[in-house]
Order: sequence, then C-alpha cells, then structure tokens
Amino acid sequence: MPDRPRRPLAETFIPLSPVVFDILLALSDDERHGYGIMQEVSRRSDGATRLRPGSLYRALARLVQEDLVEESDERPAPDLDDERRRYYRLTPLGQKVASAEARRLAGLLRAARAKKVLKGEHA
Repeated sequence: MPDRPRRPLAETFIPLSPVVFDILLALSDDERHGYGIMQEVSRRSDGATRLRPGSLYRALARLVQEDLVEESDERPAPDLDDERRRYYRLTPLGQKVASAEARRLAGLLRAARAKKVLKGEHA
C-alpha cells in the first residue's frame, strides 16, 4: 500500500508571528476579504494593531500555500460585492493551528500571572 502524504501537525507551525495569528483570528468566525481582515484586526485591537496591505497579502499567500487558509468561491452578497475581491477562510488545519497557538499563549499568560508579572491586572 503506498504511503499517503502526512498532514502536518498543528504544533509544527507554533509559535506564530503576531501578523499570522491576527489573520487566523480574523478568519476564525467568518470568511473575509483582505480589507475586511484589516478592519477586523483594527477593530479587535481598538486600533492598536494595523495590518498593512503588503504584509497582509504576503502572509495570506504563505498561509494558502501552507494549507492554513483557502480562497473561497462563495460570496456573502454577490449582488452587493465587488467581484475582484478574494474571500478567505480557515481550513481545518488552520483552525487547529489557531487553537494550538491560543493554548500556547494562554499558558504563557498563566505563567506571567503566577510570576506576578501582571500585578493588579485582572483577566
């Protein structure tokens, strides 16, 4: 029986860069086009994080190549949408990688609290 190509484990992608984690988080609950990803990241961070188009689209191309994100053929509202927009969504592997990174960061946060690095701050 021929060997099937092995799917990479989510943990092999960890740790993620902040840009990549922001993109995966933005896509975790909905499909979005590039500008929508930038808006979601900015909204979620209260404007503290701004993705630049060049870094966003370079990261998206790499994430598509790594099978963490895929382009979607579906349009949320085809009659109201610009047909040139490309929409992206997480793949099952992308969802696992986002979850693995969130667990890693939660562990770091627990360690920081245990070391009292976050004195006086509440979760």
